[in-house]
Amino acid sequence: MDTGKVIKRTLLGVAAAALLVAVCGGGYWALTCPCDGTPGFVLRGDVQEEPVRDWSFANEVDLCQVQISVGWRPHSVNLNCMATPSGDLFLSCSVGARKYWCPKVEADEPGRLRLDGNVYPVVLNRVADPATLNAAWAARIQKLQDPAVQARQPGGGGTPPPLDSERPDSWWTFQVRSAPAP
Repeated sequence: MDTGKVIKRTLLGVAAAALLVAVCGGGYWALTCPCDGTPGFVLRGDVQEEPVRDWSFANEVDLCQVQISVGWRPHSVNLNCMATPSGDLFLSCSVGARKYWCPKVEADEPGRLRLDGNVYPVVLNRVADPATLNAAWAARIQKLQDPAVQARQPGGGGTPPPLDSERPDSWWTFQVRSAPAP
């Protein structure tokens, strides 16, 4: 048998196997992530079309996921979310200026929020008002008192922060509001 043909067939087989691994791996990523610190693609789940006026139930969920559009593609991440006693919902973003997605959120940014498998069409707005920032921070600290929520934090949990913890200037938050389902 011709050695050139053997080499060509071997290289084609290796290329086909690499393509198959890339397609399967990309498909798995697209369907299952965001995973821990790895961003994802489209948030799948049961889309809830009724507007949410009271997000208090989000405090029972230890992890939230948000999806925004970055250019032509969806981008989703895991993060903390917390509702204030009045039912307003906020997303937590430590050192927001250094995160990939935070600076890309514009005013009235459309997105999707997944809580316990349910997907909610939402609109995000970065909060700049100090009083609202402090209220969201207090809701965050209160939610972190839950051991299940604390266990999902980087480093695997530990002692919850004191209730009187001060909000760092580098902490960003986004207010979440329901949007009409597309």
